Amino acid sequence: MTEKEKMLSGKMYDPSDVELAKLRRIARQKTEKFLATSNENKLERAEILKSLFGSTGKNINIEPSFRCDYGENIHVGENFYANFNCVILDVAEVRIGDNCLLAPQVGIYTATHPLDPNERNSGLEMAKPIIIGHNCWIGGHATINPGVSLGNNVVVASGAVVTNSFGDNVVIGGNPARVIKKIPIIDKTYS
Repeated sequence: MTEKEKMLSGKMYDPSDVELAKLRRIARQKTEKFLATSNENKLERAEILKSLFGSTGKNINIEPSFRCDYGENIHVGENFYANFNCVILDVAEVRIGDNCLLAPQVGIYTATHPLDPNERNSGLEMAKPIIIGHNCWIGGHATINPGVSLGNNVVVASGAVVTNSFGDNVVIGGNPARVIKKIPIIDKTYS
């Protein structure tokens, strides 16, 4: 297996691999181009994001600053919006559904490291995918950790640290995040 194949399959991999370093460099070049565009030119910004991400809906809007590792492992649905200073570490796949909103300074992190200090000091890493359903709203400064899945219509409170997966129609918050309340849904389109 190549280091990229190991990375995408959740196995320990070497991030200093030449192919991976090149892919990160390409993502940074596209991100820098995105950041250099004028806020008035939303079409150009959207086109850059569409070339950076693995897949997107027609409508995508991200405020600067935005950072990611590879970009190609990020898949967002229709009407995706991320506010200022979003970071998505897409070492593994990140899938986000339709009509999702990210508030300022949201962090979505698939990257993780071994707990054992000797393994961690080896420089090898691993990753776990993240899935966020449709109609989700992630509050400011929230952190979504490796391997988390969120169902449809989930609201994540500001400052939450999400370490576990949650189903549909809930508000979650805290550190670690827990269910604060259930959301009654009338329209069953995404439930």
